[in-house]
Amino acid sequence: MILCAAARIAAQAPAGDESKRILGIVPNFRTAPLPSPWVPLSTRGKFNLAAKDTFDRGTIALGMLFGAEGQLRRTNPSFGNGLAAYARYAASSYGDYAIGDYLTDAIYPVMLHQDPRYFRRGKGSGLSRLGYAMGQILRTHNDSGRMAFNYSEVFGNATAVAISNAYYPDSRTAKDAAVKFGLQLAVDAAGNVLKEFWPDVRRRLLRHRDDH
Repeated sequence: MILCAAARIAAQAPAGDESKRILGIVPNFRTAPLPSPWVPLSTRGKFNLAAKDTFDRGTIALGMLFGAEGQLRRTNPSFGNGLAAYARYAASSYGDYAIGDYLTDAIYPVMLHQDPRYFRRGKGSGLSRLGYAMGQILRTHNDSGRMAFNYSEVFGNATAVAISNAYYPDSRTAKDAAVKFGLQLAVDAAGNVLKEFWPDVRRRLLRHRDDH
């Protein structure tokens, strides 16, 4: 039911959002050029960003994909087997994305006056850009434009992991929580790297296609 409702919302997304996906799947709505002069994102803007990330068809597809992976690995045996079990795996996986998106893109950024956007550097050496992209997991802009520790990312993912204990009955230990928290930070760091370098990769692919 959760995935069906999300799919209906995703189907209503405007066609212009195609440019906001990496590889046509991974949502890329948080990426933006650094505004000059600085313009903060409003509360409505933060919640709109969370909604776009959450209800994008790419997020739904990722939830279904990782749901299938979880079922193959039997990460939660209590879910059982068959299609009903897959529905639970997929809904739980999608729930991870939805809860995490709203906590890190909207709720904590509004509470803590932080900006959830990823400001792409787009220049400099590959190594410096890699370090910049990964570092944005721990550093972000406040609404004032000043850099600060990314409490929204850390607290948001920690809260999402705590909430997930309600629907993952087989992985509620402190060790499980620590692993899930670390994995989520790593996934978000990898996502930032994709956001930083994807435009370059895309340009090269298009150039190669045009040359042939």
